[in-house]
Amino acid sequence: MALIDSIIVFVVNLLIGALGIYVGARIISGVDDYGYAIVTALIGAIVWAVVAFFFGWIPFLGAVLTLLAYVWVLNYRYPGGWVKAIAIALVAWIASLIVLYILAILNI
Repeated sequence: MALIDSIIVFVVNLLIGALGIYVGARIISGVDDYGYAIVTALIGAIVWAVVAFFFGWIPFLGAVLTLLAYVWVLNYRYPGGWVKAIAIALVAWIASLIVLYILAILNI
């Protein structure tokens, strides 16, 4: 059961993260493709995990490098440069928080 639970948590987190990226990309860059956002979220999660594995143990610098790697993925995948990638990440974070809050209210 633990494996199934882990898979469900991963898929739900991936879809919520992708929704956040979709909202951010739609607002900031005008890109309207949820499938593209899912792939971006998956790539972002992998890059985040790899960078965190190698550098996450370094106080402050590890967190900054991990976040920078995630924003790099957004910058690479969406048009507009670093400023727009940071804005997409910020909007994605806010949108994800809202979705998670709603799910918590609904006891899901």
